Amino acid sequence: MKEKLQEQLKQSMLAKDELRTSVLRLLLSAINYYEINKGGAGYSATDEDVLSVIGSQVKQRKDSIEQYTNAARTELADKEKAELKILEAYLPEQMSEGEVSKLVDEAVAQTGATSMNDMGKVMGALMPRVKGRADGTIVSNLVKSKLS
Repeated sequence: MKEKLQEQLKQSMLAKDELRTSVLRLLLSAINYYEINKGGAGYSATDEDVLSVIGSQVKQRKDSIEQYTNAARTELADKEKAELKILEAYLPEQMSEGEVSKLVDEAVAQTGATSMNDMGKVMGALMPRVKGRADGTIVSNLVKSKLS
C-alpha cells in the first residue's frame, strides 16, 4: 500500500495537484516516522500499519476541523476538510452504526460483560474486528450505552 501511495504522489506531482501532493507527502512522512519508531531503518510498514497511520491522520484532521470551526477560522477548516476527503479515500469502507452495534452485542455476549467494569474486556474483543472500519469513539460510546 505504501508503494501505491508513492506512485500516486508522483502522479499528483505531474498533474500539479498541490493539495493532493501535500497530503500524500505528509502521509508518507507519517508512515516513515511510524516505521522508524516501530523498528528502525530496516522495518517496512505493513498494509495494516499504513491503514493505522491513515486513521490517525484522519482523526487529526477531524480534531483540527472542530477547533478551527469553534474559532471561526472557516478558511483553515475548509482546507482541513479537503485534506480529510483525500485521506478518507484510502480507508476501507466505514461500517454503519447498526453494524457496529451488532458487533458490540456479540462482543458483550462473548465476554460475558455485565457492567462498566467489563468495558476493557469488551473493547479488547471488539477493536480488532472493527479496526480501520469504524471510529473508536463511536464504538466506545456504543459499548458504554450497552453496559450502563
